[in-house]
Amino acid sequence: MTENRLRQILQRIDGRGYKAYKDLEGEFDFGDFTLSIDHVQGDPFASPSRLSVFLPDSVAQFPGQFTAPRHRRVAVGDFLSRAFHAAVNRHSKRRLGTGRSGEIYIDSGGQEVLERSSVLFGSDGVEARFYAGLPAAGRRVLGRQAEEMLCSEIPKIVSDSLMFRNLSSEELDCHVRVVEDQEALRGQLKERGLVTFVGNASTLPRRSGVDDRPLRQARSQVVVPFQTPPELEVELDRPGSGPITGMGIPEGVTLIVGGGYHGKSTLLRAIERGVYNHVPGDGREFTVTVSSAVKIRAEDGRYVEKVNIASFIDNLPYGRDTKRFSTDNASGSTSQAANIVEALEAGSKLLLIDEDTSATNFIIRDARMQALVEKSKEPITPFLDRVKDLKEELGTSTILVMGGCGDYFDVADRVIMMDGYRPSCVTEKAKEVVARFPTHRKVEGRGGFGEVGSRCPLQRGFDASRGRRDVKIDAKGLGTILYGVNNIDLSALEQLVDTSQTRAIGEAIHFFARNCASKGMSIHEGLQFLDEELGRKGLDILKPFKAGNLARPRIQEIAFAMNRLRTLKVE
Repeated sequence: MTENRLRQILQRIDGRGYKAYKDLEGEFDFGDFTLSIDHVQGDPFASPSRLSVFLPDSVAQFPGQFTAPRHRRVAVGDFLSRAFHAAVNRHSKRRLGTGRSGEIYIDSGGQEVLERSSVLFGSDGVEARFYAGLPAAGRRVLGRQAEEMLCSEIPKIVSDSLMFRNLSSEELDCHVRVVEDQEALRGQLKERGLVTFVGNASTLPRRSGVDDRPLRQARSQVVVPFQTPPELEVELDRPGSGPITGMGIPEGVTLIVGGGYHGKSTLLRAIERGVYNHVPGDGREFTVTVSSAVKIRAEDGRYVEKVNIASFIDNLPYGRDTKRFSTDNASGSTSQAANIVEALEAGSKLLLIDEDTSATNFIIRDARMQALVEKSKEPITPFLDRVKDLKEELGTSTILVMGGCGDYFDVADRVIMMDGYRPSCVTEKAKEVVARFPTHRKVEGRGGFGEVGSRCPLQRGFDASRGRRDVKIDAKGLGTILYGVNNIDLSALEQLVDTSQTRAIGEAIHFFARNCASKGMSIHEGLQFLDEELGRKGLDILKPFKAGNLARPRIQEIAFAMNRLRTLKVE
């Protein structure tokens, strides 16, 4: 159908009941692009209608260097999503009307550059998927306003944001180059024996707990650019911008220490977000971390299903098994133990731990407590006595923020002190402190860490049905997934950054149930299969229809969400 046909339909249904908008579903040729109205909302208060546009390469005319390799396509797609959002703000006029009348929305993200389903960019052209609230007065069609929206505003938005000739080539080049540089830096970590890198002059502090943009210099606040201590200085290569110098933290056990409010947790948070690429100007563009890094914390009350926590907790009263430990209401220590083992099961090679969000009895049992409560009556082996085993046996490193427990000096390979947001390497001084002030603490939990194992979940534990609906999956904000009749609480997943990731995680669990659990795959095997499928086929494998509001999550977050599903059952 043509654009004129779309206008005729809108004129015909003007003033009719809202369901008349269903006549719009289909494709319309606008010459330079095709507009597809994929799904029309049932009423003006429902979720907005799903629309998409496709521009062939002959119209979009992006130079060939942007289409390969894959991370360039992701970077361009991210840039175009943001450009589309900006064009909406310029050209779309919010109309008065019922519900969400007149709204045009595209999933465009925040400070991180994520693979999204909102814009698909390739050698054949550009497809943008977005949402629109079709105008209504009460439950009556406002056909003329819809005509202006669909036939006037959307062509302007498309022209401004999806055609190369109308974009800033300098800004696009910078966006792609910065993403490509981050990919290159992260790719050098393993070969250099590093787990993270923080570039000099990075801006790590954020504006607030709810505003992830970089902190700005002002009278009331001082922003200290990051500067690496000489002992940890390394130089890495960037294909687009040349060499860069910064702090490289080697594999092993690293402590970040210092007084309160001096930047310990700020540094750790930048490291944990370094698993993602960031937009130019974020301040953390050149802070990169191994992609499997996981932030671990205590999580009272969480569900645990047959996890082998015996390396940390054993000899429970009444002979309770901890090699296949289950509970509906985990304590701080058991939850943190389970979180670590589940991270290892998902393939993590770096654990990030902050003393502030950890269970004290899981982190340390000092000499005085050992003297009072003998080991035969204490089932917990503290993380202090397992952290070296993790590196030596499993190749998993740890970075810990410590403000009050000097016993970790005994096991640390290096100690970084934060003072006024400035890091210094105090490893030798820490060793002197150990020699001067021995703790006389006994090492507990001898015998090594042991096997992590890999559990095989049963398909029946993944029922996503709700009432008459076979499948009901949705995100309720960043920290909650509605999965069938169950809510999955993700509030403790500190590396989850986008609600579109949350939404994709719910769909990924359903994919896992149908394609992995049904075939008897273990969690590890299934996650690897899922990750490979997402890499080959994209996010569209997760939904039966075109969706523009998904962002690719890491397999670590998918695993953590799966483990928090209270109906999960393991063989």
